[in-house]
Amino acid sequence: MALADLRLGGTARKHLPEAHAWFTQATGRLDTTAADTALQWNALCKIAALSGRRPGDIDTDAFATARAAIAEAYKRRGKPEAGRNVRAVLHRLQLTLFHDHKIDSLARPVSKPSVTVTGWDPIPALYRDNAHRYIEQVRLSLRPSTVKHIEHSLRVFGTWLADHHPDIDSCARLDRRHIEEFKIWISTTPSTRTGKPLARTSIKEQLINLGCFFERTTNWGYPNAPCRPLLFAADLPRIDRPLPRFLDDAAAKLARATRTEPDPLTRLCVEILARTGIRLSELTGLTIDAVVQIGSAFWLRIPVGKLHNDRYIPLHPDLKTLLDDWITNHRPTGLRSDRLLLHNGRPITKLRVSKALGRIADNAGIGHVTPHQLRHTLATQAINRGMSLEAIAALLGHKTLAMTMVYARIADKTVAEEYFAVTEKVEALYDQPHHLPATNEGTEMRKLRAEMHRRMLGNGYCARPVEMDCHFESICETCDFFVTTIEFKPTLQRQRDDAANKGQIGRQNIFDGLLNRLNGQAS
Repeated sequence: MALADLRLGGTARKHLPEAHAWFTQATGRLDTTAADTALQWNALCKIAALSGRRPGDIDTDAFATARAAIAEAYKRRGKPEAGRNVRAVLHRLQLTLFHDHKIDSLARPVSKPSVTVTGWDPIPALYRDNAHRYIEQVRLSLRPSTVKHIEHSLRVFGTWLADHHPDIDSCARLDRRHIEEFKIWISTTPSTRTGKPLARTSIKEQLINLGCFFERTTNWGYPNAPCRPLLFAADLPRIDRPLPRFLDDAAAKLARATRTEPDPLTRLCVEILARTGIRLSELTGLTIDAVVQIGSAFWLRIPVGKLHNDRYIPLHPDLKTLLDDWITNHRPTGLRSDRLLLHNGRPITKLRVSKALGRIADNAGIGHVTPHQLRHTLATQAINRGMSLEAIAALLGHKTLAMTMVYARIADKTVAEEYFAVTEKVEALYDQPHHLPATNEGTEMRKLRAEMHRRMLGNGYCARPVEMDCHFESICETCDFFVTTIEFKPTLQRQRDDAANKGQIGRQNIFDGLLNRLNGQAS
């Protein structure tokens, strides 16, 4: 029988000095503190006593069996939560033994069934069977995180159905009334996690997942599927699409604070985010062989990520120096992990990076900053300095230019510069003649004017300056398909007067006819 408070570390250290020396060396590779090494050693000795083995002979099965026995010992005492600290020590010990090749798994023990299993119990069987069959199919083609969201959406609707309409046992008996009730419920019911109603984005995701389930199970011929369409595009809430938030002058302050950061891992993470614009998930997924040399230049290989593609990003020389220093002097060696960025033997987490960035932002005095804001900032800076949208799309890993065009909306520095360059001169119009000198027209303004003056033809453009006459400029007015309305009367009148002044009798007659026709319609 396992004792929850069994302490054997001190005794084992005296009688097994070689084993203790081996274990101290193993924890040293992970930069484990002396206090934590002592805690892990005591836990290892407890596992050795329960399994009847020496500390250096513990394998995966022995570790799992002893771990379960220790957890059961705390349950017998009636205080299972008292073993929380011990479970944390055992988790760190598992990592130490894994990197030392003593055990082959970092899987955590399952203390209770997942809600993905127990949460389906009260849901009608016919709905549950179709949902599980559907989930197994999408699992073959979608990412695990996406499948997790789909499972949650179907489970939420099934639970609501069981609570509010227990007489409905399958999708075949659903009608539009049930969907409308569910929409009201999901929009007003507080979340169990936050205590607030769901955000519109979460509601939209829920309805999209549910609509796909209804439509596909009907098309795939599932039994008890919906007999008619239940969800429509108009059911989805409209989502606000604010422009990406980027750092302006604060970017320089953040860069200065990053350069003075003493922790090499924190500085490297922020520098990579700021200089490459990669996503946070791509940062945590970088591997030890991510830096590659192509010709005389160095590139950073970004692993397959959100959009199911990988790509290469050119490395700034300063960033290449930081990466070399991290790999050579700071990243632990001899570990069973191919991840580039490790902390205490584990791959860094998104939370670890976000907290590190937040601390640097506080030191810089610029408030809260998210990792994705650095991605927006790099894209904005790039387009402000003349980088093409195609190059920015390749840098950020966008599949289409439509994803990149959003930065053109927020980063049109050319327009701003042109605007401020002529603002004072435009204001002078209040006191001066209405014509400014030709030199006041900037390069970009001239380009804009030229674009506006171009008239599209059937297979090209007419680039004739507006000052030049055209013998064919009234040809459209003679076409049988030409239609005009009273709102164009002032323009037609000016064209008629222009023709009369130039002595163009034929052209004048055309516009006289159009004006007479409009006057007849008005009367």
